[in-house]
Amino acid sequence: MILHKEITDRELWVKIKQQKICLGGNRRLKIYGTLSCKPGKKLKRENRVFFNSEKEAMQKGYRPCGHCMKGHYQKWKNGFI
Repeated sequence: MILHKEITDRELWVKIKQQKICLGGNRRLKIYGTLSCKPGKKLKRENRVFFNSEKEAMQKGYRPCGHCMKGHYQKWKNGFI
């Protein structure tokens, strides 16, 4: 997990292009989603985190976003994850 406040924008872009960052999340709400998620783009920098994989996000106790990951969210909500 990478905190956005601890990485420069340039380092962030490099990691995204190298596919070392695949998902973003909200540190306070413990929600993760795609990097293109519209609500996720509106997060404050101090609340934003990044993950290499969905597995990493779930191991850290985050849940899928109901907006950009509807299928994963429904499985999580119904207890299948």
